Amino acid sequence: DGLRERGVHATFFLLGENIDGKEGVIRQMKEDGHLIGNHTFHHVQLTKVSEEEAREEVVKTSNAIYEITGEYPVYIRPPFGEWREGLDLVVTMIPVLWDVDSRDWESQNTASICSEVLPNVKDGSIILMHDGYRATVEALRRILKELKEEGYTFVTVRELIEE
Repeated sequence: DGLRERGVHATFFLLGENIDGKEGVIRQMKEDGHLIGNHTFHHVQLTKVSEEEAREEVVKTSNAIYEITGEYPVYIRPPFGEWREGLDLVVTMIPVLWDVDSRDWESQNTASICSEVLPNVKDGSIILMHDGYRATVEALRRILKELKEEGYTFVTVRELIEE
């Protein structure tokens, strides 16, 4: 809701195991213009499982997203930033990594999150944040305000890659 109020589009990488029961939120994300990507089903490190398990993790999540949105995701954020070489040939998705890590999962502290993000953003940055922490929501409000004041605009991964 906060992103919609600020006219900001983001990319949300979904864990398949968290989709059930959140179909309305996911439909709203799509309607609001956010890009929906894949983050595997069980948050597995793709380089530590067999190619078949890795494929299953990705395909199962993509299918769940398709059932809700009518579109298969094109982008995947591999957990831990670990992409299995050659997997893109099996699942035909584009892996997305980040250059600014908010470390929100670690600190769960608004000030700490802001101090990890704000000094490290540059043109074209991809900021990694997680939606499960109240501190992240609070930090995002401040980050959006400060970066907008500095002249930054916010786009989805698709817009960033296509430009």
